[in-house]
Amino acid sequence: MSQRFFAPSMQRGKKALIEGAEAHHLLNVMRAKIGDEVTLFDGQGHEASASIVGRDKKSVELEVGPIVAVDLELGSALTIAVALPKGDRQKWLVEKLTELGVTTLVPIVTEHSNVPPSDNAIEKLRRVVVEACKQCGRNRLMEIAATVSFAEFVASSDSGCDRVIAHPRCAPLVGSDEFDSVCVAIGPEGGFSESEVNMAMSAGWRLASFAPAILRIETAAVAAAAILGAGLQSWSEIGTTDEPRHGR
Repeated sequence: MSQRFFAPSMQRGKKALIEGAEAHHLLNVMRAKIGDEVTLFDGQGHEASASIVGRDKKSVELEVGPIVAVDLELGSALTIAVALPKGDRQKWLVEKLTELGVTTLVPIVTEHSNVPPSDNAIEKLRRVVVEACKQCGRNRLMEIAATVSFAEFVASSDSGCDRVIAHPRCAPLVGSDEFDSVCVAIGPEGGFSESEVNMAMSAGWRLASFAPAILRIETAAVAAAAILGAGLQSWSEIGTTDEPRHGR
């Protein structure tokens, strides 16, 4: 059994207790038995092999082996601030940004955006992050920050970061070597208002487009993460083994 499971408080040589959704997956989907081995990850960049030593209907107890740091993160921090789309499009967006290595997702409220996501919706999206990390092999969770207004986000942004605002039919998005981190803001279906664009530009943001056509919210977010993430990769620093990590 090679499935991965989230155990944020795992410690080497000690027991780890898995409950809730993770226990349900392990017990009812994987049909885990005493003695089965799985991989645990803590969401902070570490993973460990572990063996099941106890179980009941709602929890699983595991003996944790050696903990190793397996870093699949981008070379620099990448923040995507986005006016979240509706329904299942949110889940797809979060899943793909997690796979692409985005460091932080910030839900923003703009002049043209829909009702901001509820606290319950944000918690569900954080669960999507865990599931995406389980699938793609990433050991560090993408952070989903608290929802803020676009004006608040622009005002609080780090001037030492390469700050990009999505805007159609502008110069194509390219990375910059001048900054150690990147922040991209993506508006709602109607785009950012003229006043919002001017506010961002006055604060030092630059405009960029991600394709010749006008993209949907989630498409723009994934395109930005892919374009910028490729320039932030540190794959040469990732060790190779005879058992390659599977990916696409």
